[in-house]
Amino acid sequence: MTLETRITELESRLAFQDDTLQALNDVLVDQQRVVERLQLQMAALLKRYEEMVGQYQSSEEEAPPPHY
Repeated sequence: MTLETRITELESRLAFQDDTLQALNDVLVDQQRVVERLQLQMAALLKRYEEMVGQYQSSEEEAPPPHY
């Protein structure tokens, strides 16, 4: 292999690696957005759950009706 052929081959590999790195970065950014959205949804669900548990616990602590 001549030096020029080797350099051309290395430049070609570098170009493919750059494309691959960019594609991986794009996927990683998309996944991070999904994770952030899921974290927000999870926090909202946890808040709703705690509110519901609070409602049920407060009703259980009340005195039983007089006919008991």
